[in-house]
Amino acid sequence: MMKKNKINVLFRHRSMEMGGVEKVVLSILHNLDPEKFDITVCLNLNQGELRNEFPAHVKKVYFTEGKEDFSKNPLIHKLQLVRRRLMLARILKNHKVSDRILGNKKFDIEIAPTYSAFSSVINSSNKASKKIGWFHSEINVLSLQPLVADILKNFPEFDHIIYCSQKIKDLMHEHYPDLKYPQESVVINAIPIDEIKQKAAEKIEALPEGPVFVSVGRLHSRKGYHKLIDAHKRLIDEGFHHSIVVVGSGEEMKNLTDQISKHSVQETFILLGNRMNPYPYVKNADYFILPSESEAWPLVIAEALILQKPIIATNTGDVGVMIKDQETGYLINYETDEMYSAMKKFLTDPELLSKIRKNLENIEDQFDNQKIFDTVESILEDLYQKN
Repeated sequence: MMKKNKINVLFRHRSMEMGGVEKVVLSILHNLDPEKFDITVCLNLNQGELRNEFPAHVKKVYFTEGKEDFSKNPLIHKLQLVRRRLMLARILKNHKVSDRILGNKKFDIEIAPTYSAFSSVINSSNKASKKIGWFHSEINVLSLQPLVADILKNFPEFDHIIYCSQKIKDLMHEHYPDLKYPQESVVINAIPIDEIKQKAAEKIEALPEGPVFVSVGRLHSRKGYHKLIDAHKRLIDEGFHHSIVVVGSGEEMKNLTDQISKHSVQETFILLGNRMNPYPYVKNADYFILPSESEAWPLVIAEALILQKPIIATNTGDVGVMIKDQETGYLINYETDEMYSAMKKFLTDPELLSKIRKNLENIEDQFDNQKIFDTVESILEDLYQKN
């Protein structure tokens, strides 16, 4: 019997810093059937805490080295960054060079896991490949507006768009009803339940004494940590003892550190930086808080639910679908006053917390990972049949 050819799939992505999109990519890669798919991941930068977390059957190629491989000498490091930027620009502009790095392989399907990779996939030299764009963002968020024109330009060029939540899709059609949309699907992010529980049991350093709120996310202005610091300072000044621990790093680290120092809350608002395994911090804290201005279907909320943590979260994206307000969590608007009031509620209302914890006992029943992976495989196989 003739062996069926595998479908050649290429994922293009910038790098593998710790983040929700990167975790989604890894989840998909670990669960696509290797008997059906021959998978390659191409990174612009071989960089990030997750850069070596790909499954063995997935081939990784990259255009340039990551900062982890650069010199520790500040001057040489800076020169290497400049050289890398120039090299990457040349590679992205010259298909002969980028195709050679990819082994001159003709892929059946090319995937952009986030809008930052849209142009790389659309402008691929392989015009015969089917192209998929994965979209995770609320199109109306103010901070995204400088990028919207390029995002909209690429949308009609795809053969298929996958949204990570129904709300993300609805917002696109609400704000741009006349855009020529390709075929579309909504595929929520998969949750590695057993892995989360196993990793959450690992030992970590002791968290501060007393009530602890934990948050996990990139230090980006859109994540709302500047507002959370102000809410925290107000509670501390009013005598409500608690600590906030944030696991994550990013471009706002200096600004947030300066704000923490200005408010003199260095002992109670702690920026831990990145951790390869954030789950023990969630497990060992008392509460989880997500103060974001915008999210889609945030993986960190699902992870906190699996670990049965009472959650305070801004009602953005599909958070209101994932959490039932005052049943399995507490929903707020993106306002400092509401963050303050919600944390005060958690610190002073044991009956509400007892009710939420009780409702979280069977929360993992709402996640169906196999259905998610089957849907992705079906999308890829259907597109391949159209080639």
